[in-house]
Amino acid sequence: MIGTIEYADILDYSEVVSEMVLKSDVMESYEEARKDLNEDAKAQQLIKAFNDIKEHYEEVQRFGRYHPDYNEIMKKVRSSKREMDMNEKVAAFKVAERNLQNMLDEISEYIAFSVSDEIKAPKDGAALTDTGCGHGGKCGCKVS
Repeated sequence: MIGTIEYADILDYSEVVSEMVLKSDVMESYEEARKDLNEDAKAQQLIKAFNDIKEHYEEVQRFGRYHPDYNEIMKKVRSSKREMDMNEKVAAFKVAERNLQNMLDEISEYIAFSVSDEIKAPKDGAALTDTGCGHGGKCGCKVS
């Protein structure tokens, strides 16, 4: 019975933390940036153009450098991405998204480390980034 009550308390506290996150300035900035991005016709056009060329890129990737359109598609992908990333609304959204992710990572890390220093917590927007890539460190990543 005690475990059940403790579990219910933990859930209640997690709801309090969730509400604090949802009402935070960081979340407000994220929501505003997302709304601005979604309402900006030019930004949406750039995003659509990038997604369209990305589909072609994925087709070309199946064959790699041997695909006849490889160089052309690679240039178009980079150009399209650069143009999209340079858009004011897209850039503002990415900054707001990164700030929100950093806050969530900090909260996760704080909770994890309050339990034990041995617990791995998300960092830099990726869960358990220091566990390696799954290739045994051949790529040069850190393997725990």
